[in-house]
Amino acid sequence: MADGFVFAAKLADLQEGVILSVRIDEVPVALTKLNGQVRAFGDVCTHDDGPLSEGHIEDNCVVCPRHGARFDLFTGKPTFPAAIGIPIYETRIVGDAVEVKLS
Repeated sequence: MADGFVFAAKLADLQEGVILSVRIDEVPVALTKLNGQVRAFGDVCTHDDGPLSEGHIEDNCVVCPRHGARFDLFTGKPTFPAAIGIPIYETRIVGDAVEVKLS
């Protein structure tokens, strides 16, 4: 689309606190609902390149299943022990579709 948003998933596919892994233009992206809001973030842990979608949500953070690296789902900043944050992507709901803007 001209505004940079692309289809990522159906809204019905997202559940509160459950992480869904998708690929958008070959970019691994994870989606979840957090406090009723749709959050989209990079699905690669910057600590060891593991899939964050196999982790879990705790205290507004995604926790990597491999070594427990934690990333804030609003800022992308690491809270433990990674030094580099993850991308947080803008989302919007159009009808029953979740759209994500990668840039």
